[in-house]
Amino acid sequence: MEIVIDNLVAKKGTKVSGYVAVPKTELKMPVTIINGQSAGKTVLITGGVHNAEYTGIETAIRLAQEMTPETVAGCLIIIHPVNISGFENRTMSVVAEDGKNLNRIFPGDRDGTTGDKLAAFLTEVFFKKADRFIDLHAGDGYESLTPYVYYVGAAKEEVVSEAEAMAAAVLVPYRVKSYLATSGAYNYAGSMGIPGILIERGGEARWSEDEIKKYQEDVKNVLRYLKVLDEPMQSPACKQLEVVDAVYEEAEITGCWYPNKKAGEPFLKGENLGMIKDYFGKVLQTCIAKYDGIVLYQVSSLTILKKSPMIAYGKIKNDGHHTNEKYKK
Repeated sequence: MEIVIDNLVAKKGTKVSGYVAVPKTELKMPVTIINGQSAGKTVLITGGVHNAEYTGIETAIRLAQEMTPETVAGCLIIIHPVNISGFENRTMSVVAEDGKNLNRIFPGDRDGTTGDKLAAFLTEVFFKKADRFIDLHAGDGYESLTPYVYYVGAAKEEVVSEAEAMAAAVLVPYRVKSYLATSGAYNYAGSMGIPGILIERGGEARWSEDEIKKYQEDVKNVLRYLKVLDEPMQSPACKQLEVVDAVYEEAEITGCWYPNKKAGEPFLKGENLGMIKDYFGKVLQTCIAKYDGIVLYQVSSLTILKKSPMIAYGKIKNDGHHTNEKYKK
């Protein structure tokens, strides 16, 4: 089947790359279409919805360069990166023209600001061509995190079930069910009936060869599960655990942030996870754990801004085998 997106035309058994213009804007996104020689699912892969999350962007770039039609059953549509103006202006994960967080405005608006138009274009053109969606993220330029994966949770039962199976194929220790149906790219795609996941790996505006290799394997293992790649699935190093009741704490005031835990580190209910202080050392806000859990991500810069993310954590689902009991003293 021929795949056509704007000026890019990928016939069966071909690979094409080029820039796709976003209507009514100056934006042009780099896109690669890899149309396999045999039939299969069409998978949309996006890097750089948040443009300072470089591990996801570089992974998308590498996959676009290295994957070939000979190894693909179905089709891969890869955008690398999505928020091109934010990337080229080195903003912290907002669209340069309007300052909007792209992953908070889906399905977008074709008559809105630049970010709205970009979200609408993705929704109306790219999502409608996809059978499955893999969105590549990381901690922002000022965030550290432990590798984990989100999967669509606010959708039809069969969509959620398939999204969870895709998440289970990612080679990370934790997965988190998301209950949003709009706002985020993969969330809204889920409401359209497209099973999707958002992978988190890396952060702090850094990337390394080791991280990119691991990230590529994350994506490829999902593609193996989907039979897009005809290869044996790789077994994870340890059983992937479900993280539930996620808490996303925001700063109540601008100041200096002093975390007491590292990303991925366990803690007990009532522990002090971190504090915001003023420039004289006075404590302005304290984050106390609501339950036993692990840190998913947190701000890693000294600066923290009012009404901005501070820390996210969750509890390990008690499935009869895995609880936080092992962390208690």
